[in-house]
Amino acid sequence: MQIIETIARDLGVKNWQVEAAVKLIDEGNTIPFIARYRKEATGTLTDEQLRALGESLAYLRSLKERKEKVMESIGEQGKLTDKLRAAIEAAQTLVEVEDLYLPYRPKRRTRAGIARERGLQGLADYILAQKKGSRVREEAAKYINEEKEVKDAEAAVAGAMDIVAEQISDEARYRAWIRGKTWDRGTLVSAQKPLKKEKEDAEPAKKQDRRDVYEMYFAYEEAVRRIPGHRVLALDRGEKEGFLTVKIEAPVDDILLYLEKQVTHGEKHPDPDTYPYIKAAVKDSYERLIAPAIEREVRNRLTEEAEDGAIRVFASNLEQYLMQQPIAGKVVLGWDPAFRTGCKLAVADPTGRILDTTVIFPTAPQNKVRESKQVLAKLVSKYGIDVISVGNGTASRESEQVITEFIREQKRPLQYVIVNEAGASVYSASKLATEEFPNFDVGQRSAASIARRLQDPLAELVKIDPKSIGVGQYQHDMNQKKLDGALTGVVEKCVNRVGVDLNTASYSLLSYISGISRTVAKNIVAYREENGAFTNRRELLKVTGLGPKAFQQCAGFLRIRGGSQPLDETSVHPESYGAVKELLAGLGLDMTRDSFKTAVGMVEDPAQTAARIGIGEPTLRDILQELEKPARDPREDMPAPVLRSDVLSMEDLKPGIRLKGTVRNIVDFGAFVDIGVHQDGLVHISKMSRKFIKHPLEAVHVGDVVEVTVLGVDVGKKRISLSMVEDPGKGM
Repeated sequence: MQIIETIARDLGVKNWQVEAAVKLIDEGNTIPFIARYRKEATGTLTDEQLRALGESLAYLRSLKERKEKVMESIGEQGKLTDKLRAAIEAAQTLVEVEDLYLPYRPKRRTRAGIARERGLQGLADYILAQKKGSRVREEAAKYINEEKEVKDAEAAVAGAMDIVAEQISDEARYRAWIRGKTWDRGTLVSAQKPLKKEKEDAEPAKKQDRRDVYEMYFAYEEAVRRIPGHRVLALDRGEKEGFLTVKIEAPVDDILLYLEKQVTHGEKHPDPDTYPYIKAAVKDSYERLIAPAIEREVRNRLTEEAEDGAIRVFASNLEQYLMQQPIAGKVVLGWDPAFRTGCKLAVADPTGRILDTTVIFPTAPQNKVRESKQVLAKLVSKYGIDVISVGNGTASRESEQVITEFIREQKRPLQYVIVNEAGASVYSASKLATEEFPNFDVGQRSAASIARRLQDPLAELVKIDPKSIGVGQYQHDMNQKKLDGALTGVVEKCVNRVGVDLNTASYSLLSYISGISRTVAKNIVAYREENGAFTNRRELLKVTGLGPKAFQQCAGFLRIRGGSQPLDETSVHPESYGAVKELLAGLGLDMTRDSFKTAVGMVEDPAQTAARIGIGEPTLRDILQELEKPARDPREDMPAPVLRSDVLSMEDLKPGIRLKGTVRNIVDFGAFVDIGVHQDGLVHISKMSRKFIKHPLEAVHVGDVVEVTVLGVDVGKKRISLSMVEDPGKGM
C-alpha cells in the first residue's frame, strides 16, 4: 500500500486511481489500451500519467526489493536492530538505502580492515571515546605487536586513525549532510586539459576543430545547483573526449567543521589529547574516502538530471515531428540531393506506392541542368506531380535552385518543400528497406523515403531508429536504455493515437500497435498477402500468434475501411459494439454509416444515456466523437508544411525582414527554424516571448509554423539569428 500512496502523492491523483492502474498493468494491459479504453477504471488517467506511474512503480518495486536484500544481509551478520530496520524501511531512495548499508557491506581489503586484523580496533575506540585525561601515545604502546606488524606506537596510532576515518565515512547521516551541502554550495569547475607537446604537434586538424567547440569551458565555473542540463552534457562530452578536466569544488571548510562537531559531539572544549587525532582523522576521512564518493554521486546526479531533461525535450520534439500533418491526396516527387553521384528521384502516388525512379545530374561536377529539367518535365507530365519533396542534406541548396527555376518555367501549379532527411540513409541501408524495395539501390530507397515522409511522416518515420531522426541533442552521450525506452514510448503513443489501416500498414508500423509484437506484425502482413484484405476486425483472431488478449489490446487501434462492420473504420473498441447497437436502437436508428452523425445530434444527456446502455460516460463521449467523425486523423489539427515555389539565399536576408518558417529542432537554449534558405536560423530563448519562459517548449514545438524577424546573418559562419518577438528591440 505504501507504493500506491507514494505514487498517488507524486502524481497528484487518488489512491484508487493508482491502484486500478497498477492492477491493469500487472494483468498485462498496455499503456495505450488503458489510457484509451479503461478510462472509467483509472479515473481518466492520461497516457503521460500512466507512463510516469509505470516508471515510478518499477523504481519503487526495485527499491523495496533492494531494502529486503539489504536487511537480509545485515540480519545474517546479526546486526539488524529495530532502529536500523525502521531507518531502512523509511528510506525514500536507493541512495539512502546504500548509505545505511555502507557500514555492513562486505568490503574489499581496506586500510581500516588491515588495521582491525592487527588488533587496533580497541585503540580506535579509545580515541573516539575522547575521555578527559586521555593519553593516546601511552595507550598506543600497549598495541605494539611485532608478529602483527605493529612495530611501534606510531604504527599503532596510524592504523587506529585509518579505522576512525573509515567509521566516520560509513556514517549515513554525515554523508547525507555532506551530499546536500555539496549540492547547495558546490561549484562545477572545468579547465582545458593540457596536451603534451608532441601530442599537440601531432593533433589532427579535425580534432583541433573539436577542441575549439569547448573553448568557452577552458576556464569555466558555475554553481552546481544552477548549471543547466545542456552545459552539464557538454562538459561531460568534453571530458570524455579528452579536451577538459572537470571537478567539483565543495565548501571544504564548512564540511570539515561539521564533521569535527559531529565526532566531538559539539564539545566546546574537546579533550586536548585526542582532539588533534580526531581532527586529522576527519580530514583524512573526507579527502580520501568521502569527497571522491560524493563528487561521483553529485556528478552522476547532474548527468542523470541533464539526461532526463534532454530526453524530455527529445521526446517532445519527436512527438511533434511524428504528428506532423500529412500531405494527403498528392503525387509527390522525392528528391535525394547529391553532387558526384547525382540526385536520385522517386515518384510516389497518393497512397505512397512508388511509380518510378531515376537519377539526374544537375549539380557539380556534371552540371547537366538542361537535361535534368527535361527529365523532370517528363515525370511531371506523365504522373501529374503536385509537390517536390527535397532532402536537406548535401547539395540541397544547389538542387533547390534548379527546382525553383524549373517551377517558374512550368505552366501547371507545382510547389516544393524542404524536408528533414535525417535517417533516410540509415533506412535505405537497412534490412527493412531491402525487404520493401529489393530491386532498388540505396539512393532510390532514400528518395522513396523522402517522398513518403511528406505524404505520411508517421508511417515512414517509424521505420527509422528514433535517435537517427535528428530532433534531439547529445543523444549519443545519454543512457541509451533509458533514451530508447522513452522514445519508443513516444512512437507507440503517436501510432496508437492516430491508428493504422490494417490493410495497408507495414509490419514496422503495426509493431507499434498496442499488444502486437514484431513477430505478430509480420504474421498479420503474411496473412494479408495470402488471404487478401481483412474485411472485419474479428478476422485478426485467425492470425498466427494473435490470441484473445492481444486482440483485446490491439483491435481498437486498427482500422478497416469499407469492411463489413462500419464501426471497424473508427476507434470504437469491439467490446463496445453492443453498446453502440443499443444506443442506435434506442434512438430508432440502424447500424449504418449514415446513421452515425444523426445519432450524435440526438443524444441530449450523455450521463443518462451512458447509464441506460450500461457503459461509462467517458467511454460514451469517446464513442460519440468517433461517430461524428469516423476515422478522423488527429494530425489534421497540426500545422501544415510550408510549401514554397521560390527560393531565398542567405545573401537575400537583411535584419528586420519578417518571414514564415517551420520549427525543425528545439534545444534547451532555443529553437532552430527553417525559413527556406537551406540553413536553419536560431531563435534564442530570450527572443521567443515577451514574458519570461524557463524552456523553449513553453513557446514552441517541433513542426510549428512561426513568424520570425531576422536579427543578423553571418554568411561565413552560416549563422542566422532570428526573433519571434514582433519588435525584437523590445524582446527579453
